[in-house]
Amino acid sequence: MFTGLIQALGTIQPLEGDRFRLSVKDNSSAILTDLAIGDSVATDGVCLTVEEVLADGFIATASPETLKRTNLEQSTTTNSYINLETSLRAGGKIGGHFVTGHVDGVGCLLDVVATETAWEITFGAISTHSQQWQEQIARYLIPKGSIAVNGISLTIAECDPDGNWLKAAVIPHTYNTTNLQYLEPGSWVNIEGDILGKYVDKLLGYRPQHQQEEVSLQFLAEHGYV
Repeated sequence: MFTGLIQALGTIQPLEGDRFRLSVKDNSSAILTDLAIGDSVATDGVCLTVEEVLADGFIATASPETLKRTNLEQSTTTNSYINLETSLRAGGKIGGHFVTGHVDGVGCLLDVVATETAWEITFGAISTHSQQWQEQIARYLIPKGSIAVNGISLTIAECDPDGNWLKAAVIPHTYNTTNLQYLEPGSWVNIEGDILGKYVDKLLGYRPQHQQEEVSLQFLAEHGYV
């Protein structure tokens, strides 16, 4: 479990198979302070397990499902920075929102507009992954709702009623300490919807086999409610 508050930037390099080497940009970063084998680290929002600790980072393996749903493989070819956050400790501060590190799918940066106090950034579906976006992401987009983009906890300022895009207002601190500053239109990003919304969605859509009868005035009367 993570908070969506990024602790450091790093780079990712492919190794043999589905293994990756993650290097932290700043060797004095808190990421490296007590990193141990078995720890969970959010890598651009993807929860990876530390398999080997290095002087400047760690080695981890990504499953085929993770590679299918995320931008990890693309990040290795673009030489771009990735966001890093270690897992939340019991009793720690929760300044963002609960982020699981289980990415729902990928989107891309559509537009960035600098204002006097923030950056208004718009993200949307990638044409080649539009079905994934509609099925796994769009349903969890609501104004003022929480969203994790590349592992960053953001608040949705505005979104398309059909869920095709979302806009977030990003403060200077967040922009300057994450890889948002390096993204260009078309850059892929990992998206994770709010876990609370997922549970509510599941519960509202669930109807046990024995509860097929609709709730109507007649139903309520027959059961002593009217």
